[in-house]
Amino acid sequence: MQITPVLLCGGSGTRLWPLSRQSYPKQFARLLGAESLFQASARRLTGPAFTPPVVVTGHDFRFIATEQLAAIETAAAGILIEPEGRNTAAAVLAAALWLSGTDPDAAMIVAPSDHAIPDADAFRRAVEAALPRVAAGDLVTFGITPDRPETGYGYLELADGSDAGADLPQPLRGFVEKPDAARAVEMLAAGRFLWNAGIFLFTVRAILEAYQTHAPDMLAQVQAAVDTAQTDLGFTRLGADAWAEVADISIDYAIMEKAKNLSVMPFTGRWSDLGGWDAVWREGAGDADGNVLSEAATAMGCENTLLRADSPGQQVVGIGLKDIIAVAMSDAVLVADRSRAQEVKDAVAALKARGAPQATQFPIDHRPWGWFESLVIGDRFQVKRIHVHPGASLSLQSHLHRSEHWIVVEGTAKVTIGDEVQLVTENQSIYVPVGAKHRMENPGKVPMVLIEVQTGSYLGEDDITRYDDVYARGQGTRG
Repeated sequence: MQITPVLLCGGSGTRLWPLSRQSYPKQFARLLGAESLFQASARRLTGPAFTPPVVVTGHDFRFIATEQLAAIETAAAGILIEPEGRNTAAAVLAAALWLSGTDPDAAMIVAPSDHAIPDADAFRRAVEAALPRVAAGDLVTFGITPDRPETGYGYLELADGSDAGADLPQPLRGFVEKPDAARAVEMLAAGRFLWNAGIFLFTVRAILEAYQTHAPDMLAQVQAAVDTAQTDLGFTRLGADAWAEVADISIDYAIMEKAKNLSVMPFTGRWSDLGGWDAVWREGAGDADGNVLSEAATAMGCENTLLRADSPGQQVVGIGLKDIIAVAMSDAVLVADRSRAQEVKDAVAALKARGAPQATQFPIDHRPWGWFESLVIGDRFQVKRIHVHPGASLSLQSHLHRSEHWIVVEGTAKVTIGDEVQLVTENQSIYVPVGAKHRMENPGKVPMVLIEVQTGSYLGEDDITRYDDVYARGQGTRG
């Protein structure tokens, strides 16, 4: 029985701000190595037992997901676009219904794409060990052997006589909410509680039957969203009207806590949901004093501290720090006591209330053709660095309130202004007047980089009218 991975990557967590933001959440960031968490999740669920993945994500992340999969030479079997976030119950159901169209008896493993599991081979072995229970019709959830009295996770309680360290699925008594500190200590000592990893394995048929039994209204609504879905450049856009009626609820509450045919597969390897900077510190490779440092960070007389610089040309230095988190980016810096890492989300809320763009907007804005970042912003001017992938093309567009001056610094740009098309090479520049229809393309096989100087009375990203776009984004700041 082959298994189809279903990768959930539509979330926008705030506990890892400033690296994780609404416009570029943590699953796409390189937190623990050269690959993003999303890429590591996709790679973890590859091999003879697995088919190409199905990805469930949001509109703004669809091209990021495909670009990151292509970078690890992986192609998705399908990418489902949620019109808006509706939590895991709806996302899992949409994937199951989509898969049922080709193989209703297929096995599917549902995995968040922002977790860290260093031993991928051990995890794959655990997945394959659970397949006999899946074939028998069980809904299998994965439980992590706890190594500390953690209050930030929900737990799974094993039935009497079960073995928390077994290498086969065990009977499950029930789900336990996040405990307080005293209860967490008791649960750790009891030895029959596992952390709830939020990873599930079942057949398409079994999970659809569970929805029919426990959430029939949701089944009908999501089925309508799948039936009215539209194909767009290889993406499947779920029907927005039907999707808007779907309840915002997790699969734990909607299905798992009600189902009777449950098993839990213990996993004794390392795992983290990286739910805060304290978790990143814990999972990082620390020095002899417990300091976790990025390449551009220096610790002097520090203990158990996380120092991270994430912008080119930056250096972060810590002196005499203990149990501190310091994360520096080009537009925002976080400094916090490690014990208060979970309060980062409150800081983001405070920034939102003040209208600070750093609360939600990543300094680098990723687009299907590449990315750009603002280098300098004034009252009537802005300077950007723009990176265009080989073979990529921006839309044919115009602006009502600004003109643009482009200077190519790497590669060659094919530029259309009005009816004129020309090649602009390194150290050459070109001017785009206010209101002129224009397009920029990279006809080469290497990235093209240019500096853009905008001048005008309004420089917002929503001052754009698209006339033609190979990415079918429509109008709007991101389309």
